[in-house]
Amino acid sequence: GAYDLRWWTPEVEVDLCGHATLASAHALWDTGRLAPGADAVFHTRSGELRAVSHADGTIALDFPAAPPQPVDPPAGLFDALGIEPMPVVASSFFVLVELPDAAAVRAVTPHSERLAAVETDAVIVTARSDDDRYDIVCRIFGPRIGIPEDSVTGAAQCVLAPYWEGRLGTDLRVNQCSARGGELRVRLGGDRVAISGRAVTVLRGELLV
Repeated sequence: GAYDLRWWTPEVEVDLCGHATLASAHALWDTGRLAPGADAVFHTRSGELRAVSHADGTIALDFPAAPPQPVDPPAGLFDALGIEPMPVVASSFFVLVELPDAAAVRAVTPHSERLAAVETDAVIVTARSDDDRYDIVCRIFGPRIGIPEDSVTGAAQCVLAPYWEGRLGTDLRVNQCSARGGELRVRLGGDRVAISGRAVTVLRGELLV
């Protein structure tokens, strides 16, 4: 009743990926491999993950929280991001930098080659939102793993939710303000994070081997 699931960027295998988990669950329901009301259960490098389909068409992913801890900034980080030095925190995968405001997040223009040389898999920049529809904004850069900037990043919410909890509570409306952009609803519950989104089938094909 469960499926093994693994994820790759263009360069490396990663421990967690929101996009592909959402899409995998949707595909299982859409093709009838799972009944409409059944949970999608996946065995992964991040443990057992679940996806639940709701009546309004949203899919909720159950992911592990990854509370970040204060760290010394990796060498070259601020130069690569083009920002002034400031405190940073980190999980096992992400370094997180909180900027003064949402405009500063939108203005970040990293030097991808320099950022790829920084000792971290990916970088989150975040701030409180200046739009009443959202609580926070964020952007995620990962040139070291083959992703100069990610459009929307489910795994990053496992870090952002516990980071902002003390100031904004356990429920977050997130605007990932990449060029493509995306909106997420995120809820922290103990050591788990629920991330809600939608999926649409846009292509069907047949692989002949």
